[in-house]
Amino acid sequence: MTTQAFINLPVADLPKSIAFFEALGFKRNPQFCDDNAACIVISDTLYVMLLVHTRFKDFTPKDICDTSKAVEVLISLSCDSREQVDHLVAQALANGGTTYDKPEDYGFMYTHSFVDLDGHGWGLLHMSGAPA
Repeated sequence: MTTQAFINLPVADLPKSIAFFEALGFKRNPQFCDDNAACIVISDTLYVMLLVHTRFKDFTPKDICDTSKAVEVLISLSCDSREQVDHLVAQALANGGTTYDKPEDYGFMYTHSFVDLDGHGWGLLHMSGAPA
């Protein structure tokens, strides 16, 4: 059996968050979508559940992190190429996301990142070989 991962993220404005991730080229799985949640398909085994705050609170008694003051999570995704890394960051920035760093080239690995509309950090990396 292949393990699938569902990352649950609280979002302030579900329609805006859906539009943001669709602008990056990701699709929704309507089977897991309603007025309070949307399933964004990252790959065959990785899904992001965008949940309005009240729905997210159904899964935890803890407070939702204020991402303007603290880091809640950093999610890293592998990409097929450096161009895909740059494209996803550019799409994120064009659709309201931000970044706090510059691309880094380690020879065997190229990285960059963005922060989505709700302050969740997304690292992108392309590995072109083994580290020296």
